[in-house]
Amino acid sequence: MTDEPRDVIASTTTSEQDRKTAGQRRVNIIWEMTQSTIALAVTGFTLFVASMLALKDNGQTAAFLLLSNAFFLVVGFYFGRTNHQRSGGVGGETAGTR
Repeated sequence: MTDEPRDVIASTTTSEQDRKTAGQRRVNIIWEMTQSTIALAVTGFTLFVASMLALKDNGQTAAFLLLSNAFFLVVGFYFGRTNHQRSGGVGGETAGTR
């Protein structure tokens, strides 16, 4: 192995910008985990209550429809937010394709 110098690209950001970006990434990870937990909880709750309503069959159609609408709203927002075709997060639209 030789000790040849490697080409290093100079940084175009300051250390404060790097700290800000690292903080944004940390917040994004926390938010993504929170969203996934909420989506899983709503899914589990909806499946449980819908199965209970189906087994009892007491004519509670309005409750079932309300739950199914809430379920599809939460899951739709979750998948819309985690769509990797849409760029966002750190860097926004200027970050390019990921």
